[in-house]
Formats: sequence, C-alpha cells, structure tokens
Amino acid sequence: MTDAPDLENLRTAIDTVDAEILALVARRIQLVLRIADYKRGRAMPVYDPARERNVIERLIALAPATLDAQLVRRVFERIIDESRRIEQHQEPTP
Repeated sequence: MTDAPDLENLRTAIDTVDAEILALVARRIQLVLRIADYKRGRAMPVYDPARERNVIERLIALAPATLDAQLVRRVFERIIDESRRIEQHQEPTP
C-alpha cells in the first residue's frame, strides 16, 4: 500500500505533467491560429478530413505500447475538434 507522502509525491508529479501538457496545448493553439490566418488568406476550408485522419493515424503509429490506439484516437480527436473550433472562430490578425 502507498503511504500518504508517496501518494502526495505522485500527485505532485502528475500536477507537473499536467502543467507541461497545458503548455504544449497552448503552443499547439498558437500554431492553429497561424494556420487559420494562412487558410483565410488563401480561401482554404478549415476542415480537412484527410489531414485529420492522417494526423490520428500517424499518432497512433507513434504511440508507445502503453497507450492503446483507442486512447490516442479519443484524446487527439478532441484536441483536433477544439483546434478546428478555435480556427473557425479566429478573427483575422492585423
């Protein structure tokens, strides 16, 4: 059984990883906003199902064995869905 100090150390480690994930998501969104500007300037559609499918397939192939394909798919589908939502509602940058 894990005693309280060990549990707190593990929770602190999870908090640190969560902060790192949050920073990476923020970095990804900054790139999404740049892509939104690019697409808008060229009258390109926001939604590119082939690209999204390729991204998910690539990430599933890259995932370590401890992450099953369903987990990777569900996490990144959500990230991509939110990225697309942000891209669709992005105001043009001056």
